[in-house]
Amino acid sequence: MAAIVSRFFMCIFLLFLTPHALCHTLTMKDPVVTTAPFEFFNNFRSSRKGDSCEGLHQVKKYLYQFGYLNTLDAKNKDLFDDTLESAIKTYQLNHNLDITGFLDSRTVSKMMMPRCGVSDIINGTNTMYRGTNPLNASQFTLFPSRRKWPETLLTYRFLSGFPQSFMEPIRYAFEIWSNKTSFFFFKLRDDLDEEYSDLQIAFVNGEHGDGYPFDGPGGVLSHAFQPTDGRMHFDASEDWIVGSLPRTIDIVSVALHEIGHLLGLGHTNIPDAIMYPNIRYAMVKRTLHQDDIDGIRTLYGS
Repeated sequence: MAAIVSRFFMCIFLLFLTPHALCHTLTMKDPVVTTAPFEFFNNFRSSRKGDSCEGLHQVKKYLYQFGYLNTLDAKNKDLFDDTLESAIKTYQLNHNLDITGFLDSRTVSKMMMPRCGVSDIINGTNTMYRGTNPLNASQFTLFPSRRKWPETLLTYRFLSGFPQSFMEPIRYAFEIWSNKTSFFFFKLRDDLDEEYSDLQIAFVNGEHGDGYPFDGPGGVLSHAFQPTDGRMHFDASEDWIVGSLPRTIDIVSVALHEIGHLLGLGHTNIPDAIMYPNIRYAMVKRTLHQDDIDGIRTLYGS
């Protein structure tokens, strides 16, 4: 308790040293029509076990990236084999799709959606599927390690290069989590060393040093690490905005999702929940689903 009080007064002290800039003009890059990273799925619609398709290894790479395949077979990389069929069935199960085992239209459409970079299956543990539950039962998942923060007062800072216009929307996303949990998030001055903050938020491109490179507009949007790592990264190449416009991504919705990871939540298979891994263009989420709330209360208590 004394540690929390001490951190609170430290934050109040830093607050008076920090210039306020709460009113921003939100900016957005002009949308550019490019080939999205997941567009290749269009080449494999209706592909099924036994098919040999040039480029099918891209599908396997996608499923490997998100935990559905344990290894990549370099010898038969373009063969639709039993292992690929099994991985697709698991993907379909996690995303409430018909379990066909082949790349039917609905499955391909889901795979092509922008998404979070955190895996759905971590070290062999399926963090999206909790088995058959009664209607409306919680489907939240936690990281297999069940790591959590020892305190509920967390400080954060924006790393160099983070757009000024998106700082207030990120603060708002933290506020939404604070309103439904026992957490309090305090923004530190951006010129302080990283060691002074619990959470570090960055806009980055491509390979950025954490082993999880971004892939350009329309693929992986962002990722965050489980407690107590504290890193949250946004792909700077995306067409970010606050709100809803065609072919753009609402940064508040994505920040809400990644904050969930920072606090220890995994992915859920409830599409309306914040912790669902995919998001449509122009989609806006501003409210924690009961599933998200149940997850955080399970980990930290009511």
